[in-house]
Amino acid sequence: MRRGRLAIIDVRKRHEQLTGMASGSRSSAGRSLAETLDEVLADHTGIDSIALICERGNRSARACAAFDERCRVPLLSVQGGMQAWAAQDLPVTLPPSELSLSERQRYLRHLALADIGEAGQLRLKRARVLVVGAGGLGSPCAMYLAAAGIGQLDIVDADTVELSNLQRQLLHAERQVGDPKADSARARLAGINSDIEIRAHRCRLQRDNVEDLLEPCSLVIDGSDNFPTRYLINDACIRLGRTMVYGAVERFTGQLGVFRPGDGVQPCYRCLFPRPPAPGDAPDCAEAGVLGVLPGVIGTLQAVEALKLVLGIGTELTGSLLHYDALSSAFRHTRVARDPACRWCDPAWPIERYPDYEKFCAVT
Repeated sequence: MRRGRLAIIDVRKRHEQLTGMASGSRSSAGRSLAETLDEVLADHTGIDSIALICERGNRSARACAAFDERCRVPLLSVQGGMQAWAAQDLPVTLPPSELSLSERQRYLRHLALADIGEAGQLRLKRARVLVVGAGGLGSPCAMYLAAAGIGQLDIVDADTVELSNLQRQLLHAERQVGDPKADSARARLAGINSDIEIRAHRCRLQRDNVEDLLEPCSLVIDGSDNFPTRYLINDACIRLGRTMVYGAVERFTGQLGVFRPGDGVQPCYRCLFPRPPAPGDAPDCAEAGVLGVLPGVIGTLQAVEALKLVLGIGTELTGSLLHYDALSSAFRHTRVARDPACRWCDPAWPIERYPDYEKFCAVT
């Protein structure tokens, strides 16, 4: 801790110190600087001066001015702080952590949040999330989950990139028109965060593969644009005990919900929509159109809900459906109760097999 007759105190916050401390320095994080000064002087006799160091030198300079008269040895501020220290290749020590140095630097703003911190970031790192659909909803959701540090993202999409997708599907670029969306998504997400694992599945979610794809994941993002897939996701989540983060858009409006059934109390997607709308009552985006930025709003909110679920913070959207009207800039909540007549999410009636969803939804 001493360099000759000099002691160094790091006055930064704990999350900042995770990116590296001047070797031999002592932390004042979590306690007052006065206490740390007294401790240093008591532990090390014969110290001529104490240097305070922060990130850029501003906080340490203010601390010197505030405590100079109260300290019996001169207080110095390291000009330029840790940034100047590291730039001069002076010795740096990393405090112990399961996060790598690049992860500590990348997620610094998460580490600063008391509700996330290092423990929360590790929960994100250990999570595995399935995103069904690399389209309008899946694009912003997957991008923010990747940026946030979800340890493994599985992307399922059987389509190829079309020019008409680029109005809203920001995972893809003009040069990727004609490429499989799953591969395009993987390349884009890897460019956002190389510290996570991204798995691309060039297939459609179906009865014969749904459990293999869902079982390793803690939650599922519904970025699909058709009712057969949505009902399949719901039923598989019930059977496997997974959480479904639902999103849907049409023209200028969107919906968002979280379904965590299994206890006989929370509703499932079928409680809200026991049967799909009649053909023509709910046209897809190709037929009805959609404001390009709208899936960005709903998909981003899906990412917010997913992160809350992984971190265990905030209020879950379970039991409530969020509606957004872009033209009026209005949000409203609708309470959703479990339908006591719904046998799909009744623990007394476990799902034994998946029905023919195309027939159920009258899709031809």
